[in-house]
Amino acid sequence: MDIVDSSTRSRMMAGIRGRDTTPETVARSYLHRAGLRFKTNARGLPGRPDILLPKYKTAVFIHGCFWHRHEGCRFAADPKTREEFWREKFTANISRDARNQAQLEALGWNVLVAWECQLRDINALDELFWQIVAHT
Repeated sequence: MDIVDSSTRSRMMAGIRGRDTTPETVARSYLHRAGLRFKTNARGLPGRPDILLPKYKTAVFIHGCFWHRHEGCRFAADPKTREEFWREKFTANISRDARNQAQLEALGWNVLVAWECQLRDINALDELFWQIVAHT
């Protein structure tokens, strides 16, 4: 059973953005302060990577733990209502992510995934930075 009524839940879900999310801005801010320059939401590439670093031939996706099903993460809890709908939605998200990553790699891009929960830790941001610059 949901803890809020359906109209409140609908309003909450409608407020979820697809770009310029808090985890994205945290990662972009950190990488910019570290001296990296990049493009955001790169059109024309599979999956529209959240951060694109052409100099390093690297595409970074910032995945929300709930929507992209971060395995073992407490933020990837399964909804208790409309279970079949959510199962299909999550399966489609996961397969689309894998397809986009494979297409980018086939085009010669190095693909990195940063999870929402990991970006709360400065060490994870440091690791992301070093993974990017290691591919020069």
